[in-house]
Amino acid sequence: MRRREFITLVSGAATLPLVAHAQQAGPAVIGYFSAGMPEATAYLAAAFRKGLSEAGYIDGKNVTIEYRWAYNDYSRLPELAADLVNRRVAVIAAVGATPAALAAKAATTTTPIVFTTGSDPIQIGLVASLNRPGGNITGIAAMTVETGAKRLELLRGLVPDAKHFAVLVNPNSQMTESIVATLRASVASIGGQIEVVTASTNRDIDTAIATVAQKRGVVLLVSPDTLFSARRVQLITLAAHHAIPAIYPFREFADVGGLASYGPSFAEIARLAGVYTGRVLKGEKPTDLPVLQATKFEFVINLQTARILGLTVPPSLLATADEVIE
Repeated sequence: MRRREFITLVSGAATLPLVAHAQQAGPAVIGYFSAGMPEATAYLAAAFRKGLSEAGYIDGKNVTIEYRWAYNDYSRLPELAADLVNRRVAVIAAVGATPAALAAKAATTTTPIVFTTGSDPIQIGLVASLNRPGGNITGIAAMTVETGAKRLELLRGLVPDAKHFAVLVNPNSQMTESIVATLRASVASIGGQIEVVTASTNRDIDTAIATVAQKRGVVLLVSPDTLFSARRVQLITLAAHHAIPAIYPFREFADVGGLASYGPSFAEIARLAGVYTGRVLKGEKPTDLPVLQATKFEFVINLQTARILGLTVPPSLLATADEVIE
């Protein structure tokens, strides 16, 4: 497998006085805040702890992690964020989804926050700028919305005759409008058609994929969302059952049988969030830590799934893949 370095620092800093870990007595408490489910996102929590250990902090030894999971129920996020603030944690690490990051920001202007997000953090109001985040917050931006057009291009490479596209989105996500607008423009440029299907609950996914399956010759793009990542096995099973060629936003989908994926490594992003959290615990201020951006992305093809779907993957496309799963 060919690996690519894909994170770069954006230099610059501002200052803001915050209460540092050095001023606290005893082991610091970190609030790990996720919109997803612990079972489905355990790999992100593990990657976060790995980054934290690289910064010198081990859960249960010199730091304690308090976990809060929303189980894909975004309505619970404000309550969970407020609970962490009331718990007086040293840092809130909002890992894995934009809604958790926004809820954490809304809950406090003093507790340091380290976020991960697939959205443009400036556009959605998380930070004032990448160089100078401002306030009590910083983090890592995967910029997954901007990769939608590239996923469309790669899916066309896998299914060259495709003209009818469907995109699966979560209507409750802050990214949905931008995702749909980007894909509409890209599909229009090739003279294709696009249909938007929505799912905001686990049960909705069955209905959404059944709707896509009713259209002959349709191919599917799954948008980046915590709900879909948590239900990736369900999605891939349904796509296989209905023989729908699909491309997904993260390699975790291709690893469990998805046809292809294109996007950043969220495990690596979670690791970097752990490193940043450790730096804040050591006394660095979030406003002095510029937002990290994903600049390199992984393209993974599951060749076994391609064969099952009757697709012949062009050698040129195979050559561009970071990994080909046989």
